[in-house]
Amino acid sequence: MFTTVLMIEKPLVPVDVEMVTTLHGDEPVSFVVLLQPRGDQDRLLRALDDVALGELEEAVHEGDEPEGDAATHSARISLEHSLKSLRDTGAEAVGQIMGGDPLQLLRSVVEETNADEVIVLTAPHLVEEFFHRDWASRARHKVGVPVLKLFAHNDV
Repeated sequence: MFTTVLMIEKPLVPVDVEMVTTLHGDEPVSFVVLLQPRGDQDRLLRALDDVALGELEEAVHEGDEPEGDAATHSARISLEHSLKSLRDTGAEAVGQIMGGDPLQLLRSVVEETNADEVIVLTAPHLVEEFFHRDWASRARHKVGVPVLKLFAHNDV
């Protein structure tokens, strides 16, 4: 069985589920999903990305997202939805919400599960990508397995 650590920022939509579950053809896949909740620390970068992508309405509403316990509750719901979506395809899936040092957690999970790869499924983050500070670029130097970066789709 092929083991993939899947880093996500939001609930998986059907097209993303199909994309990650069919990457390896008919080979059975086991997923360890790590959800990185959106936080205050990256609000400015998200707003800059929205402006760069011409999504001005989204940039204006970056401050409208839940914080604290509400954000944690929202992240749990997103994670459970994503795990169910993966399991509905026949894949094995477990997961957790990321906290603390995300790259250290990622490295630990890769080692503990003997993962074959890491997939970072994310929206475009132009500012971070330009400076190679995005999760995929940073993870490539930390985890010791191939890291694939895919762009998440919007709700369909």
